[in-house]
Amino acid sequence: MTATHITNARVFDGRQLLDATTLTMEGQAVTAVGALDAPRDAEIVDARGGCLLPGLIDSHVHTSVDSLREALRFGVTTELEMQGYWTPEQRTDVENDDTIADVRSALIAMMAKDGHPSELMGDLGEHDPAAGEHKGWQMPSVSTPDEARAHVQAFAQAGADYIKVMIEEGTVMGHAGLPVIDSTTIKAGVDEAHRLGLKVIAHAITLAATRQALDVGVDGLAHLFIDQRADDSIIGALRDADVFITPCLAVSSSLMGRDAAHLADDPRVAGRLSQPWLDTLRGTFNSYPQGTFQHVLDSVAALHAAGVDILAGTDASVPVPSHGGVAHGASVHHELTLLVRAGLSPQAALAAATSVPARRFDLSDRGRIAPGLRADLLLVDGNPLDAISHTLDISAIWRRGVRQS
Repeated sequence: MTATHITNARVFDGRQLLDATTLTMEGQAVTAVGALDAPRDAEIVDARGGCLLPGLIDSHVHTSVDSLREALRFGVTTELEMQGYWTPEQRTDVENDDTIADVRSALIAMMAKDGHPSELMGDLGEHDPAAGEHKGWQMPSVSTPDEARAHVQAFAQAGADYIKVMIEEGTVMGHAGLPVIDSTTIKAGVDEAHRLGLKVIAHAITLAATRQALDVGVDGLAHLFIDQRADDSIIGALRDADVFITPCLAVSSSLMGRDAAHLADDPRVAGRLSQPWLDTLRGTFNSYPQGTFQHVLDSVAALHAAGVDILAGTDASVPVPSHGGVAHGASVHHELTLLVRAGLSPQAALAAATSVPARRFDLSDRGRIAPGLRADLLLVDGNPLDAISHTLDISAIWRRGVRQS
């Protein structure tokens, strides 16, 4: 087993920049940080003053093997799926395949019959294995507390890493009046998940849905509300409940009609991303053009200042331009720039894509750089702590110590 010894690097450990300028990895793990001498016969990698980061974590996706491959090309070594399905055998295959990102999944969310995301399924078609209705498969739904508890039990048994619940009446999705599960039913599912030791993450993109999610005791939010700017009341409630938020700023921007063509035009992206995804970046949801994106940025700034944990996530799903503005892997870098635009420091933004999601999702083996942790690493030229855009200046990527071509 040949070791790899990286020299002349800045090392951001997921929380802060270290004094160390070297890192050694062997097998699947980091073995030393700051060692002066390389192990005998180690491969030497000269970082030439670049910055070594933990592999990035996208805290909100809907993914597939192909999408996991796209993600890894951009240094995203773990994707956290918020709606999708994997068999245990598929999960094992993903875990052991160092050519794609790793995945954790909620599997299928608690949702109302004909509720969100049913309104999107026609657009997704054959791209989404969870769409299914065109193949004669109906997405499971719940309408009573007993059904909610049974849903949680079934998907916990199937290997869900956490539970997702949809609280979406459709206004910001351009489909006002969608059915929504009542609070008593959601609360039964949340309580059952907690009994089983699983976190619950809510889809809630309006302030009213966010308050409902708080009332039933969820652990995290997969979106930030975009219909209003956060006020002191909701900021205090989210802080006091210790709820984390994945604001998904890139997709919020898309909902308001803004594409990400600038990302598709960036040569650092165009050379790594397939054409269908480049086309998707140039598309947009445009279902809530009346929204004010600056209000969303202001909300993120206020929540972060109040101590609410902010996680980087994209809501990337399938390459369909009508669901555009986001792509696996590339859009994590866009999200980092938007978090900085919202007022987070580059250091805080990088933590939002590394150590913070690792802590909030109990991923104790990743999200940081330290001896004994997974050698999931991203080496970039320049210093993203000075200018966050340097995260796209990718020099090398390792997944469990395996360097990607």
